Amino acid sequence: MQKTFILSLFIIIFSCQSVRKNNLFLDKKISVSELRKDVDYTYKKLQKFHPNLYWYISKEKLDHKFDSLKTTIKEPLAPNQFFFKLAPVVASVNEGHLRLRSISRKYSKAEQKELKSKKQLFALMDYKIIDDKLFVTENRENFGKIKTGTEILKINDEDVSDLVRKYRKLYSSDGENQTFQKYFMNLTFFNYYTLENSYLDSVKLQTLCDNVIEDVHLKRQKKETKEVTEEKKLPKITADQKLQDYNAISKTYNRSFKFLKSDSTVAYIKIKSFSATQAKKFYDQTFRKIKNAKSEYLIIDVRDNLGGSLSEINNLYSYLTDEKFTLIKVPEMTSKTSGMHQNYFRGQSVFTSILSAPAYPFFLAGNYFLSSKKDKRYYFREFASRPTKPKENAFKGKIYVLVNGASFSASSILSAKLKYEKRAVIVGEETGGAHDGTVAGVNNTVILPHSHLTLPIGLFLIRPNIEFENKNRGVVPNFSVDPNFEDLFGKEDKILDWTLEDIDFRNSITKKSN
Repeated sequence: MQKTFILSLFIIIFSCQSVRKNNLFLDKKISVSELRKDVDYTYKKLQKFHPNLYWYISKEKLDHKFDSLKTTIKEPLAPNQFFFKLAPVVASVNEGHLRLRSISRKYSKAEQKELKSKKQLFALMDYKIIDDKLFVTENRENFGKIKTGTEILKINDEDVSDLVRKYRKLYSSDGENQTFQKYFMNLTFFNYYTLENSYLDSVKLQTLCDNVIEDVHLKRQKKETKEVTEEKKLPKITADQKLQDYNAISKTYNRSFKFLKSDSTVAYIKIKSFSATQAKKFYDQTFRKIKNAKSEYLIIDVRDNLGGSLSEINNLYSYLTDEKFTLIKVPEMTSKTSGMHQNYFRGQSVFTSILSAPAYPFFLAGNYFLSSKKDKRYYFREFASRPTKPKENAFKGKIYVLVNGASFSASSILSAKLKYEKRAVIVGEETGGAHDGTVAGVNNTVILPHSHLTLPIGLFLIRPNIEFENKNRGVVPNFSVDPNFEDLFGKEDKILDWTLEDIDFRNSITKKSN
């Protein structure tokens, strides 16, 4: 008992010191010379590890951007001040996975407990950013008596439009794609705002509603005892919920399946992300049901799906074809040892790092022997780059894939392959992820020596096994349907409606011909 107490006390003291050290560093000014060294270090690591650095920008232009950045640094900056200068240069590579990471403020156990006892300041409302404007689309608890449809002009006297333009420079889509940015800004706006301002206890908003401008003051509210109790008691997840990758906190399903017609002729699968969790079992059961129902049409909805597991999309594809296939080309790297630079210990606690350390030599050896060199290029043998047989219950009917600008990474690879093989009709908006592949797979997360900012660099060039278009664009649908993003409340699903109308049209022609 005494040893346990001493160990617990040591962990608490170490944790408090870590929080204090991190937060003190956030306010520390880093010298000009050290910041410039971090700029050089960033570019050096990109050149060493990124397998297609000059895909969307020439070396001359990128050289100029890094050199120009150094000349603009004329005074010491705190780490996250430096982040807002360096991140746009990293984003100019125009490779959507490549984003500089800032340093977050840490909170002590007591501060975390205090935050959890209060309702979130911004999360009680839903928002939508259209162009440079921020609107409230839902106010669940009538917070501040703000009506839905209200535009928020300022947050603590800062123009929202200025903030949107500032944050938009911090990331990019793939190549010349223009559909991804609007979706990603909606996902990240308040993350960037919190980065700059920490978790605020109160805020002043300037709002515009019914042509009336007014100031609204919001303050975090204490949670009722009942709310705190309910949050601690997460409901038990059923086997069916587990199969659909259910999130008990958000009360949402990652995957779902249903028939859209009473006669079961139209099957519908919605996939929010390729998480790989319970994926094999889900697809096995789902496609067995589809086969038993003798469905003629299958709609796969990967709108707002930012990607994920290659093994999951490889498995899904095996239910969509009746021929042996290879989903992706063998991934390329910058050197035979690139795979060995994956962050093996990153994200692990001290305890788990100690437990996993004995396996580290085998991890290094495995990555080395899975690498090869051919024609002065380096390759990594990845599962999805090997031939795969179709599943017994593979769907043989008509397939539609629904996409939009937030269909990214693995979603784009799947869509590009299905479109190229003419196995599916792609409907919707150009995908945010590139048609010709992406740089992802696994990362080497580089920590800049002086500012301590982190930069995850994708080590593998992953490209679908197709002929490339070389247009630096996303997957362009067979049938483009405007999702009407500017519709503030988005109650009408134009893309799904178009698809169902097309199915009805095809069925009517079939009936007439018979």
